[in-house]
Amino acid sequence: MTPVPSGVLAGTVAATVTTERWDAMDVAELLADEFGRVRGVVHRVVEGLTPEQLAYRVDDDANSIAWLVWHLTRVQDDHVADAFGVEQVWTSQGWSGRFALPFPASDTGYGHGSPDVAAVTVTSGDLLLGYHDAVHAQTVTQLAGLAPADLDRIVDESWDPPVSLGVRLVSVTADDLQHAGQAAYVRGMLSRRTD
Repeated sequence: MTPVPSGVLAGTVAATVTTERWDAMDVAELLADEFGRVRGVVHRVVEGLTPEQLAYRVDDDANSIAWLVWHLTRVQDDHVADAFGVEQVWTSQGWSGRFALPFPASDTGYGHGSPDVAAVTVTSGDLLLGYHDAVHAQTVTQLAGLAPADLDRIVDESWDPPVSLGVRLVSVTADDLQHAGQAAYVRGMLSRRTD
């Protein structure tokens, strides 16, 4: 094997670096991509399942796919709406009434126990996906035009240190992906059932 002269390799790299345009990453596109990944997992988990499968729990105290997807979507809806000063899709578009759950409209599932998880049932996966897609659409709309400096804006002073928009959005996507992954695990367990 003939070694490549160092000057040739260096010249190639230098030419590539100097001729390509290196702009700052578009924050809005980056965050929209991250939320889009959450949406993709949610769709893969929910599509094709019956209401009974969506309500399946690995044991009596485990979370169902229906609860996990509803909860991650409620948290995204609540936190994004609050951060951008808009009304939640849950109430503004009537999703609360469509789900008809036995909780206050402000409930996001935080602190739910086993009976609360069991109460989150749906008539179809389309209901879960419709709500998630509506929240995703509002999220992407709010992200449009976001600049790096916007991420420093404080959106929640109830924490020490106060929470910036950037931290809040990263926190929501991290929480969403964890719950979506849990839902995917439950779907996998469901597919292995023999009874």
